[in-house]
Amino acid sequence: MTVVRPGVHTSLQDLGRFGCTRYGMSQGGAVDLHAHAWANKLLENPAHCATLEITIGMARFLAEADLQLAITGADMQARVNDSPVGNWCSFSIKRGQSLTLKAASRGMRAYLAVQGGVHAVPVLGSVSTVVRNQLGSLLAEGDFLSADVCKPGSARHVPARYIPQYSDEIELRVIESGQVADFSPEALRQFYGSVYTVTQDCDRMGVRLEGNPIPSTTGGVISEGIALGAVQIPADGQPIILLNDRQTLGGYPKPGCIARIDLPRLAQARPGTRIRFSSISLAEARRQWQAFRRFMLD
Repeated sequence: MTVVRPGVHTSLQDLGRFGCTRYGMSQGGAVDLHAHAWANKLLENPAHCATLEITIGMARFLAEADLQLAITGADMQARVNDSPVGNWCSFSIKRGQSLTLKAASRGMRAYLAVQGGVHAVPVLGSVSTVVRNQLGSLLAEGDFLSADVCKPGSARHVPARYIPQYSDEIELRVIESGQVADFSPEALRQFYGSVYTVTQDCDRMGVRLEGNPIPSTTGGVISEGIALGAVQIPADGQPIILLNDRQTLGGYPKPGCIARIDLPRLAQARPGTRIRFSSISLAEARRQWQAFRRFMLD
């Protein structure tokens, strides 16, 4: 498959690169793991197969062979030549046909999977692109993506109950950390009682929010490792939620981490999306994540 038009920001992603943070390297991987996993599941690919993470859209690809594809996530009104293709489903494309994606109408990111996975050489156990670590690169016009030739198959659809609705307001559940004591009861009431807005400053590293500032009793902490989904409160009191391509160390106090099962909804949040926080126990967050893993990833 040849990249005719790469779109705004398109990269190859799998489940990510683990065990490398001690080298200062980000984990990478699909930020919307729900959509990535379903794209592979529709094609009976293992969950670790790489997909194309297409942010915003406006991309076009040319099939150099008969392929079986699946697309999930943000609806980009995919078309094979002049025929529309449903979102959250698999479809066939023949040699010489084009797949065109428009700008996302809802959500931010679509995931395009190829039956058998996109062929790429893993680095440190993953093919995920992390630009800030100079691992891989964004797709460019003329890039060729190698994959297995496939016989046309029947279309498969994700059951409606598993298709998320990307709304203008979402709730994210927080697993409180040991640093929650760095925030006064009034600051925590403000944190959980306020509505924050996703700013334009959002990417694969993190999402900066805007709203009532959250004061902390300490200006910072000794730099330490940062977990996926950590909610940092910098000096201006505006929360920053860290995602897959985050830096590995940070020194801002953190009231907690967003439950991993909630992060796919944040990954699809466009600037202007309103966010509320609530708390969740570690045990309940773990139970829900393990249920997702057993169903989608194992």
